Amino acid sequence: MKSAAVFLAIICTLLWGTAFPFIKLGYSAFDIRFGDLGAMLLFAGCRFFLAGLVILPFMAVRCHGRILPQRADMLPIALLGLVMTAAQYLFIYIGLGFTSGANTSIITACASFFTVLAAPFFFRGDKLTWLKVCGCALGIGGVLLMNNGGGMTQDTVFGDLMVLLSTICAAAGNLLTKRIASDRNPVLVTAYQLLFGGGLLVFVGLACGGRINFWNSKGILILLWLAFVSAAAFAIWTSLLKYHPASRVSVFILLVPVFGTALSGVLLDENIWKTETLFSLILIAAGILLVNISPKEKTVTSEVSKGDGDD
Repeated sequence: MKSAAVFLAIICTLLWGTAFPFIKLGYSAFDIRFGDLGAMLLFAGCRFFLAGLVILPFMAVRCHGRILPQRADMLPIALLGLVMTAAQYLFIYIGLGFTSGANTSIITACASFFTVLAAPFFFRGDKLTWLKVCGCALGIGGVLLMNNGGGMTQDTVFGDLMVLLSTICAAAGNLLTKRIASDRNPVLVTAYQLLFGGGLLVFVGLACGGRINFWNSKGILILLWLAFVSAAAFAIWTSLLKYHPASRVSVFILLVPVFGTALSGVLLDENIWKTETLFSLILIAAGILLVNISPKEKTVTSEVSKGDGDD
C-alpha cells in the first residue's frame, strides 16, 4: 500500500477508536444502562442511520443529484448493510452483556486474521503468505498483551461466542465490501449500507423495548459526532478496500483497540500509562508492517472472485 493509503487507514482506525469513549459518554448523557440491549441497539441504529444521511447531501452535490441506487444494486448493498452493520453490531452488543471488554477487544482483533485467511479464496490477487500470517499473529499477540490475556472462563462462553460471530461478520463484511464496491461508487455504497443496517438496528432496538430521551443537547452532539465518525471512516474504508487487497487493509483494524484505549485515557481519565500498552503497540505495528511488506499484489478494481459471476 502507498503511504497515502496507509495514512488513510490509520485515520479510519483513529476515528473508530474515538467511538469507544464517546459511546460511553453517550450512554451517560442519555441515561442508557449497560445491559439495556434495546436502548443500546437503538442508540447504535440511530448513529449508523444518521451516518448514512450525513453522506447523501455531499454525494448529491458531487454526483449532480444522481444518488439513487440502481435496482440491481439494492440487494448487494442491503446484504452488506445486514452483515457489516446490523448483524455485526447486534452480536457484539449481545456479547458485551455476557463477557468482558478485554475479551471483546481480543476476539474482535481476530477480524483482520479471518480476512487475511479468507481473502485468497475470493480474490486472485490477494495471496496468503507466511509474512501475512505471522503479521496477524503478532498483531493479535499485541492485543492480548494490552488486555493482559483477557479472562475467558466458562461463565463467558456465550458472550465470547456472540463476539466471535460479530467478528466473523466484520471479516465477511470486508470481503463483501471489496466485491460490491469494485464496480460501484464506494461512498454511495457506504451511505446506503449504513442507512439499511442502521434502520434494521433501530427496528430491533424498538422491538426489544429500547427507548431514548432525545431531549438532551449533550447527548445529541455526541450522537452527531459518532454519526460523522461512522460516515467518514466507513466511506474511506470502503474506498481503500476497493483499490487495495483486503488483507493489507484489514490488518489496520488491529490499531482500533490501541486508539480506543489511548482516547479512553484522555477523555474518561482511565489509566493507560502501562508498559503493556507500549509493547502491544510495538507488536501491532510490527504485524502491520509484516503484512504490508509481503510480495506485491494486484490493486486493480477488476479483481473477480474465483469461479463466481457478477453480483
